[in-house]
Amino acid sequence: MTDLLASERLAGLAQAAYIIAGVLFILALAGLSKHETAKRGNVFGMTGMAIALIATVVLALRQTALPGFSSSVPLTLVLIAAPIAVGAVIGIWKARTVEMTGMPELIAVLHSFVGLAAVLVGYNSFLGEVTGPAGSGMATIHAVEVYLGVFIGAVTLTGSAVAYLKLSAKMRSAPLVLPGRHWLNLAVLLVSAGLLVWFVLDDEGAALVPLAVMTVLALWLGFHLVAAIGGGDMPVVVSMLNSYSGWAAAAAGFMLSNDLLIITGSLVGSSGAILSYIMCKAMNRSFVSVIAGGFGSDGAVAGVARDYGEHREVQAGEVAQLLADAKSVVITPGYGMAVAQAQYPVAEMTRKLRDKGVEVRFGIHPVAGRLPGHMNVLLAEAKVPYDIVLEMDEINDDFGATDVVLVIGANDTVNPAALEEPGSPIAGMPVLQVWNAKEVIVFKRSMATGYAGVQNPLFFKDNTRMLFGDAKERVEDIVKAV
Repeated sequence: MTDLLASERLAGLAQAAYIIAGVLFILALAGLSKHETAKRGNVFGMTGMAIALIATVVLALRQTALPGFSSSVPLTLVLIAAPIAVGAVIGIWKARTVEMTGMPELIAVLHSFVGLAAVLVGYNSFLGEVTGPAGSGMATIHAVEVYLGVFIGAVTLTGSAVAYLKLSAKMRSAPLVLPGRHWLNLAVLLVSAGLLVWFVLDDEGAALVPLAVMTVLALWLGFHLVAAIGGGDMPVVVSMLNSYSGWAAAAAGFMLSNDLLIITGSLVGSSGAILSYIMCKAMNRSFVSVIAGGFGSDGAVAGVARDYGEHREVQAGEVAQLLADAKSVVITPGYGMAVAQAQYPVAEMTRKLRDKGVEVRFGIHPVAGRLPGHMNVLLAEAKVPYDIVLEMDEINDDFGATDVVLVIGANDTVNPAALEEPGSPIAGMPVLQVWNAKEVIVFKRSMATGYAGVQNPLFFKDNTRMLFGDAKERVEDIVKAV
């Protein structure tokens, strides 16, 4: 009786710890909404996770010590500590070695782990728990929790795996367009709904069959949904998968009767969905159309081929002179800056120009890079002041009064075809209107199209000149000449 009472008290303390952790997770999301508070938000999140982890481990060990458990406390401790140690070693190693250019694909891999966990928890919950006779209220609720948890987890698993392969260039970024692909997706959903009815109502011990069939279908659906999305829509895909992983975690929480998992999963799922909506709005796309198709390609020119004339080239020394004579400069970075790891010389160039009295600001497009906020993190890593890093809506009206714009590794986000060519695949997408500046210098390795496969008429405008080569090397050349 004493042991049972102590266990109940410990369970109450664990629930209190979960509430504290949940509040810290909410504070973490609030902190991540601004540059200045992002570090504090990360600290809140890590603290909340540490509290939740400790509470869970202590509660598990206490329950193991109660009469009726076949395993011992030392054995349980080893079973818990071993995977935690392995995960911690892998996590620390990846955190120390991953480049910022590899962050999007790392996040995609982490999403796939959440999906796999939801699938495993679902099967374990189905095989290990008895909640009542088939058809009873509790059994039905539990069966639906298991089924939906496995379905969402399986979709997240393969979808995230495909996203990783595309982001890491191990799979072509061109969308996979199967005949009648929308009907195929609808058929999978309808069949899965039918299998859910079988799974819930089964009273003959064959419920594993519809669960297994649905798992295979959901794995295929996750693969097909993301494979059908082109590279140009990858930033939305990352945020979308983030939402999926959150709902998968919430489903696991329902299966395990773990309130913290439900809270955390709901926070991640809802915030990921909101971010996906914001990203789609930034590209003038509907969320449904992005999921169903996407517009990215593998680099081939999309849309109508046009002759925009000849481009003009410039050398680093000439750019340095332009910058030295300028009163206002705006830098618009893209994924090319991340690939070249040019953020540090860009930050040094910014400091030198500001020391000379030149006003330098950064214009960040919402979908610059392969991950929402990718460019902001790169610039923060290089110690660029937060107050000169502005969003697209904050900087667009100022280009007309800007002397020089440096477009470093960006393409689709500065493409005037989005506004000037109704037939373009990116028509209607809000872009940084850099062509309104007096001079535009574009840093690129070649004249190749961007990730969406759309030619950029900016490169051929009278006030635009191209600076070819590695962005880091060219910026370093400018820094030496300034």
